[in-house]
Amino acid sequence: MTLTENKPSGFLRVLFRLPIFLYRMNLGFLLGGRFLMLTHTGRKSGLPRRTVVEVVSNDEAAGTYYVAAAWRERSDWYLNILKNPRVEVQVGNKSFEAEAGRTSREEAGRVLWEYAQKHPIAFRELTFIMLGERLPAARETCRRIAESVPVISLKPIQ
Repeated sequence: MTLTENKPSGFLRVLFRLPIFLYRMNLGFLLGGRFLMLTHTGRKSGLPRRTVVEVVSNDEAAGTYYVAAAWRERSDWYLNILKNPRVEVQVGNKSFEAEAGRTSREEAGRVLWEYAQKHPIAFRELTFIMLGERLPAARETCRRIAESVPVISLKPIQ
């Protein structure tokens, strides 16, 4: 059984929500460029919702950020952006409107490979969380993850 088989609840849910308070207190810069706050529209309520997710990669030239939905279709934020892909992204003290979209498996594999090369220890731990086994930072591992974990691009709206 993996950590991502069920939606986070209890203490884990509280722990995952703590970074939102940093952003609300204008302290998002403390998380550096490794995390961003995503403001999206609730698919049922129509109300703004916020979540903080880890940045898998970013294309600085295009201003595009990539994030992964580790809980797959159990992630409320992921289901929300499928219904309404217009979002607001805040990284540190910078914020912008963006269009969210699922990447192709090939692009997801490439983005995950970049992450694996930059953060091999974190990558190994994330494979344990998502797949239930600690796997090496290898291209094959990235392809395997890309088969089941949606990688989302957040492209600025000009």
